[in-house]
Amino acid sequence: MIWSGSSATHFAEPLTISDDELLELERDVAHALAGGDVARLSVLGHGEISLVLGWPAATPSWACKRLPPFPDRAAADAYERTFDQYLERLAERGVDVVETSVRQLPLGDGRVVLYCIQPVLAADTLAPLLLRADGARAAEVLGAVVEHVLAVTDDRLGIDGQLSNWSVEASGLRYLDVTTPLLRDVNGHDELDTGLFLASLPWCLRRPVRRFVIPGILERYHQPRTVVLDLAANLVKERLELFIPTVLALANDRIDPPLTESEVHADYRSDARTWAALQAVRRFDRVWQRRVRRRPYPFLLPARIDRSM
Repeated sequence: MIWSGSSATHFAEPLTISDDELLELERDVAHALAGGDVARLSVLGHGEISLVLGWPAATPSWACKRLPPFPDRAAADAYERTFDQYLERLAERGVDVVETSVRQLPLGDGRVVLYCIQPVLAADTLAPLLLRADGARAAEVLGAVVEHVLAVTDDRLGIDGQLSNWSVEASGLRYLDVTTPLLRDVNGHDELDTGLFLASLPWCLRRPVRRFVIPGILERYHQPRTVVLDLAANLVKERLELFIPTVLALANDRIDPPLTESEVHADYRSDARTWAALQAVRRFDRVWQRRVRRRPYPFLLPARIDRSM
């Protein structure tokens, strides 16, 4: 049985991926986890934490982001409530989120896996691909992103403004990456249980990463200046660094102190080293679990990310 929360669906039209199809996708994921064979999966993209899988694999219509398993349904429901609240807050600030549905799938051992499902968008609407094809639109697109970032970001609401999280359509910008609800309560505490995103780290590292690494990562998304800095720095990874001066020209009269190109490149190098180290630890743990402990590694990891510096 597949569960959906009371307010989990955010589609203008009914979601067409069926329960049987989602179960089949999860069986393909289980096959990949058991033996490391991802041939049945269509990987559309990836972040630092999770993969986006296409369904059906041969001709994807749906982008399905599988989150790390929750320990029980109560934890999954709590995540959904935070997720729904996050989408509502983004909408209040004028962010048009791509139609999104959340689906829960019990794993049989008490744990619950959650899929975040969106329609597959035309490739030429994805902001990085669009700017590679039509650099003349850089000021228009990046200006709109900067406007959204400055309108959204404050101590209680955050956003990951990286260019890869946006599509550009006739109606304007649409936002893609909503699986990390960047919300804080009135006391400044994160609403999201960050333990979910630490689960794929070896247990001995989870506490120090939660204490010393995660707070700094999350804080970046609640400060307008560092969200713009991250937007500019990520252009290096997207091979669009020629547009870094455009971002600075658009934003520097509205943030204090102004950003410099040298700061952007230094930030990219620092961020890349942090994530590269975390991914190296996860890959080592996968080898340890599979080859030494002789048991499946329970997380899908992205392929090696080119972080040329």
